[in-house]
Amino acid sequence: MGKASGDPSAVVDSKLRVLGTTGLRVIDASIMPQVTTKNINSPTIMIAEKGSQMILDDWGSNYWHLPF
Repeated sequence: MGKASGDPSAVVDSKLRVLGTTGLRVIDASIMPQVTTKNINSPTIMIAEKGSQMILDDWGSNYWHLPF
């Protein structure tokens, strides 16, 4: 999942941003290094909640002023 010390297999950093790109995050179950043996729904929801909060923190108060 996250970039460990020199881990060549890491795809995303600790803020779920895809390494080697800009403006792209992966916020789903595919970032888990090992899939759980039980219900995958709960960890996936927790990843989504944390990822959405990271996006809001990065955008700050400017997010709500974008013209949609």
